[in-house]
Amino acid sequence: MTQDEEKILKVVKEIVIKFIEMGRISPTGFPDCFKSVYNTVKETVEGKSDQD
Repeated sequence: MTQDEEKILKVVKEIVIKFIEMGRISPTGFPDCFKSVYNTVKETVEGKSDQD
């Protein structure tokens, strides 16, 4: 696992935990939400890397 992948996982974890705390998703919805947020963050990071 690269350093960027580790950073992405940490950011996504924090985002999803915040969603749970705010009541936006239930803990049972974690897997689907995590995948969605992960893909969004990863695409954003990769998109910015392409422009550099």
